[in-house]
Amino acid sequence: MYTVVKQIHFCYGHRLMNYDGQCRHPHGHNGRAEFEMSAERLDARGMVTDFTDIKNAMKDWIDAEIDHKMLLRKDDPAVKVFGDMGEPVFVMDENPTAESISKLFYDKAKSLGFPVRRVSVWETETSFATYSG
Repeated sequence: MYTVVKQIHFCYGHRLMNYDGQCRHPHGHNGRAEFEMSAERLDARGMVTDFTDIKNAMKDWIDAEIDHKMLLRKDDPAVKVFGDMGEPVFVMDENPTAESISKLFYDKAKSLGFPVRRVSVWETETSFATYSG
């Protein structure tokens, strides 16, 4: 099995609903996503997939949809508040935890045809979550 990994950095804000800790308040992170792609065989170029292809697809999507936006659960009252203020919001079905963000990124990479094996999302330098399909 061959494996390649591409990291993409991004910034985002969020808060968690139904949570008693500090993350119930709006706050931000300098996040990092790690995309692991794997294949049994290399393509005609001798690659699992080109790092540039991952960057062009996933970084462009993250920059457009996630970077410097508030990630909020769809029933969070702050969705309307931030929207009314003209602030950029990305609405999620689930709490915007590192776990749910890693699944969001995994699903996006998969939908674009990448041979994604797992996606990890770091909230901090020492804390991350991973989703593998």
